[in-house]
Parts: sequence; structure tokens; C-alpha cells
Amino acid sequence: MNCSLPHRVLLSSPMEGQQGRLCLQPLWDFVTAREPLIKSPFFPVLFSFTAYMAFCLPYVALDFLSIRLPDLRKYKIQPQTYPSLGMMVPCIIQSVYHHVVLIFPVTFLHWYWRPMDLPVIAPELPEVLLQVAVCLLLFDFEYFLWHLLHHKVPWLYKTFHKVHHKHVSTFALTTQYSSVWELLSLGFFAAVNPLLLGCHPLTEMLFFLVNIGLSVEDHSGYDLPWSTHRLVPFGLYGGAPHHDLHHLKFKSNYAPYFTHWDKLFGTFTDSLEQCLQHGFLVKATAKQLFSKT
Repeated sequence: MNCSLPHRVLLSSPMEGQQGRLCLQPLWDFVTAREPLIKSPFFPVLFSFTAYMAFCLPYVALDFLSIRLPDLRKYKIQPQTYPSLGMMVPCIIQSVYHHVVLIFPVTFLHWYWRPMDLPVIAPELPEVLLQVAVCLLLFDFEYFLWHLLHHKVPWLYKTFHKVHHKHVSTFALTTQYSSVWELLSLGFFAAVNPLLLGCHPLTEMLFFLVNIGLSVEDHSGYDLPWSTHRLVPFGLYGGAPHHDLHHLKFKSNYAPYFTHWDKLFGTFTDSLEQCLQHGFLVKATAKQLFSKT
């Protein structure tokens, strides 16, 4: 799935291909006009942290507003629990620490060994949509296997994944509240898939944005009218209710986004209402989960 001319000819007619490129060319021209920044060793870590916080902030605002506004509270998946400032600040501190101490050295080495090449021509829109979708499906499969393994093997769970399950009721800033190994693993999956598909740099950036945004939505704790799982038909996408239930029940819903792997492996559940009948016992449930591990 490279960006060669023969591939484009197979996908579309020359006129359609030109229209697809023209659709994204202004955006790509805007990006390449900032080439010194894009090629800087600091760009990947700045891009990652800025995008992460930009996706988190609306949900952080929603957390504070929905406490005071009942009309917003109805969208909270676990309305009996709300994150406090004291819960949010450690998540932010850990995220900053990981980006500075861990992500920056890794991306610096990547920048040193494989400098970014910025082509003049933008990719075609159909190609971008297809490759972003394939990258998401690959990431979903890779993380499902990683996640399932780190729950089924007690040593792996206690050593690497337990920290991410500190919060039974998730909120946006818990998305990257994880161990170094988990952060590196997921970062590797996200980085290697566009490389394997030979994606254009713009496609790679858009995939990173989509992946970060969906991951934050998964941990947001809100089921909004425009949430992704409501836009994707036939129950193919789990979204925030699917992942929130994983943190609540612990032994189901291991895939981050789509539902097919959990259904195939018999680990899918959508009985959130049943769990929330005992919502007042969320804290006790958390203690039970950790006492068993």
C-alpha cells in the first residue's frame, strides 16, 4: 500500500486521483510550510503531548460542569463518581514525566536514525481514509492480544498493567496513566503500523490524531450523542461504554475500539446496566479486584 503511481491508477482514474490530492494539498502545504518545526527532534513529543491534552481538556471541563449541571450528568456512564482535582493532577504529572523522560529520548533516536522526508505532493483522500482505517484495525488487534495476555498472566498484570487499573471509574486523563512498558508497547504498535503500510507522513499524523482521540474518548467516562460507537453501525465499535465496563468488570472487553475480537474470543460483555445497579459499591469493587491480584 505504497504511494506509487501504479497503485493510484488501480484505485481511481487520473481525474479522481487529482481531486483526491487537491482535497488534502492545502492542508499538506500548511504542514510543509513549517518544515523546520516538523523536522525538529522536539516535534514528535510536542505533537503527542499537545494532541493528548487537547483531546483531554473538553472532557476535563465536562467533569467539572456536569457536577453542577444535571442536563450534562445524564451522559456520565458512572454518574455516582466524579474525578477530583487531586485525582487529575497526578495523571498530568505522570504524562509530562513520561513525555520528557521516556518518549522524547525514543523519538530523538528515531529522528537521528530515520529523518523525516516531506514529499511535495499530498496523498489522495481515499488512500488516507483506507490506510487510517487499516492502521486502526491493526492497532486494535495488536492491543487486544497484548491486553488479553497482560490480564491472563498474573505476573504481567501485577508488574506492568495493574497501574492502569487504579481507577475503576475512568476519566480522560487516565488514558495514559500506565507503566513505562505499557506506554512503550502501545507507542510501538502505533508507530510501526503506518511504517509497514508505507503511509504518507500526513496519513501518519492523521492516524496518530485519530488514535489518540479515540483512546481518550474510550477513557472519558461519557456516552455522548455524538460518541463514535453511536456513529458506527451494527455494534461493531465499542467505545467508551465498552472500555468503561472493562475497568469496572475487569475480565471482559479487552479490545480498545472494535468489538469483533472480544466476540470471537468470548470476552465480550455489554451488560453495563447490570453492573451499575451496584454503582454505590464501585469503591468496594475496586478493593476486591486488587485484593485478588
